[in-house]
Amino acid sequence: MTAPVFLTETAALAGAAPGAVLALEGPEGRHAVAVRRLRAGEEIVLTDGAGTGAFGTVAAVEGKDRLEVAVAEVRTEPEPRPRITVVQALPKGDRGELAVETMTETGVDAIVPWSASRCVTQWRGERGQKALRKWRSTAREAGKQSRRLRFPEVAEPVTTRQLLPLLSSAAFAAVLHEEGSLPLAAAELPAGGELVLVVGPEGGVAPEELEAFAQAGAHPYRLGPSVLRTSTAGTAAAALLLGRTGRWS
Repeated sequence: MTAPVFLTETAALAGAAPGAVLALEGPEGRHAVAVRRLRAGEEIVLTDGAGTGAFGTVAAVEGKDRLEVAVAEVRTEPEPRPRITVVQALPKGDRGELAVETMTETGVDAIVPWSASRCVTQWRGERGQKALRKWRSTAREAGKQSRRLRFPEVAEPVTTRQLLPLLSSAAFAAVLHEEGSLPLAAAELPAGGELVLVVGPEGGVAPEELEAFAQAGAHPYRLGPSVLRTSTAGTAAAALLLGRTGRWS
């Protein structure tokens, strides 16, 4: 079975090398000891979620929330190129967490919550902060589940106007739209830089938003013959780009 991944602070991994012993405590330690019931000799991975991972075995278990890890190897993953960012319109209910979970498992590097004009859901006040925390927690848990060493960043939510600079600065930007004249599978992609995908809400991207995005350099592309829900379109499109750019090779 693949070794489980647990999150630790970057400072805890600083200077880690084969032969070192690292401690895992707090909520992650409790999960490892009391929920996963890891025991001495079992394989484990500690990561800071920013690209560094310590691979080793459990050396000792103490109480209900602490264990020690004997490090066998330390790996540092460079930032992937090209970088893939998905701008996700706010879905209804728990479909936002579903989108974040599957995009994280697929390999997306950043997720930007977008308050599109046709979004039924709007993040305001404490409700919005709670929703953002849930998206970020989902990304962390999905990152661990999928054995990633570099977790995706979940940015602060943006309006359409706030989104435009991101699209303008991207090496390639596409708006997923069923009426797009070009298929995403045939788009000319750069070798590096940032690739940005915009996923609209269930009600679709408004005409004025499409116009603003086009002026910023993001044009509509169709994904396939069927129309996907907002919670699955980003995952499917990201998978297509990960394959086409060689990141899945």
